[in-house]
Amino acid sequence: MSVTLTEAAARHVNRYLAKRGKGVGVRLGVKTTGCSGLAYKLEYVDDPVEGDVLFEDHGVKVMIDPKSLAYIDGTQLDFVREGLNEGFKFNNPNERDRCGCGESFRI
Repeated sequence: MSVTLTEAAARHVNRYLAKRGKGVGVRLGVKTTGCSGLAYKLEYVDDPVEGDVLFEDHGVKVMIDPKSLAYIDGTQLDFVREGLNEGFKFNNPNERDRCGCGESFRI
């Protein structure tokens, strides 16, 4: 089981944590919502939560709650710029469908 980051995602996370002046990494997870059922959650972590599964890639700590891991195992987190927009992109091999608005997905 693993979750990875691209170099671009790791650079963005490290820059943001430095700008904030605190934080130890990011927490990835899923929540039930949207027309397809699940949506990604991403938050910066100041204090790790006991029980989180910890991965580290390109020097960035990635924490995942155990319930979410089954849905995002094998996911690569990327940071992309498309035209004037930029943001995190989840490359999840477990996704079977994504809603038209892009907010939610199905396994």
